[in-house]
Amino acid sequence: MTDKASKLYLTSGRILLALYFLLPGIAKLLLPDSQVEMMQHHNIPYALPLLYIAGAAQVIGALLLLVNRHVRLVSLGFVLYIIVINALMHDFWNFAGIEAAHELQNFIKNLGILAGLLLLAGISPKQK
Repeated sequence: MTDKASKLYLTSGRILLALYFLLPGIAKLLLPDSQVEMMQHHNIPYALPLLYIAGAAQVIGALLLLVNRHVRLVSLGFVLYIIVINALMHDFWNFAGIEAAHELQNFIKNLGILAGLLLLAGISPKQK
């Protein structure tokens, strides 16, 4: 693999991961109602303030990824975010039937995103 190809793959992956967080972050800030309802369904207290904090973190982190700044720090921050979201929002062990299957699917999908973030953090240089 050439260095040019590697750089293209890395840049493409970083941009796609940024979009994965940017678009839902914007939605959280502009259209919070359905997200708050889902958080309340999972018995999360202080849903609205936490939603706004999560939305702001997603937008800021995604923008930093897009401009290739603090990539390692942002990636590791998003790793922690996914761990919290998986534990609180994709708690398939608390459901049955189709709802459990849906939450399990989201849980596993998030593990794939988490893996991509760990890879991105691992290959990104520390910024001073």
